[in-house]
Amino acid sequence: MSESLLLVEREDQIAILTLNRPQVMNSFNFDMLRALRDQVETLRFDPDVRVVIITGAGDRAFCAGADLKERATLSPVQVKEYIFTIRNLFTTIEQLPKPVIAAVNGIALGGGTELALACDVRIAASGATMGLTETRLAIIPGAGGTQRLPRLVGKGKAKELIFTGRRVDAAEALDIGLVNAVSDAADLITTSKKMAGMMCETGPVAIEQAKYAINYGMETDLATGLAIESNAYWVTIPTEDRLEGLAAFREKRKPVYKGR
Repeated sequence: MSESLLLVEREDQIAILTLNRPQVMNSFNFDMLRALRDQVETLRFDPDVRVVIITGAGDRAFCAGADLKERATLSPVQVKEYIFTIRNLFTTIEQLPKPVIAAVNGIALGGGTELALACDVRIAASGATMGLTETRLAIIPGAGGTQRLPRLVGKGKAKELIFTGRRVDAAEALDIGLVNAVSDAADLITTSKKMAGMMCETGPVAIEQAKYAINYGMETDLATGLAIESNAYWVTIPTEDRLEGLAAFREKRKPVYKGR
């Protein structure tokens, strides 16, 4: 069952994960959460994959959030388990030691927007809509939305969007910094692959350390953040890749990085 709920493609050093429940707008049930969790953990230790792209099947939705039909059958304890599972999954994605790009191909509501927020870069199709709409169901974002959205777009804008539960289109999402770029729907995956390809040209250890420094440094004061950056830089100094980068620059050729 897990394989059908999540499609996995490999192209060079890029893994494309496609949420595959288009009949219910790729909403998350327990099984799809577990399938995505298992695949992300597999990719964590796969040296052949440099960048991960997450998208949704079909042309209507990236992910419409929780499967509310399943939710209606869950006991309060099971709802707690669901929230615990999805929150930890998105944190795992955020902390994956390689870049993750959300290719938001359509509607992304609730947990769908929270999934995109957990990714490093968000590219939206021109017809996409996003929003944390949970307050309209008398609940709040529970998979990181109340924390990641204000860190991305600012406290005031995040409060506006969460308190009203309103949706934003791709143009507004770009304007407020919720997404990095907007693409025609037909070109979304190509655009995402192009950015992923640029990332694949860089040093793997450098990317891992840069992501670590950004993620953890942003949660501290400037002095502590600079110390985190310094320690992350030291990790890159003894690597073979750093020497290869210098040699390639000197020899006017493209470097061949091996993650060592």
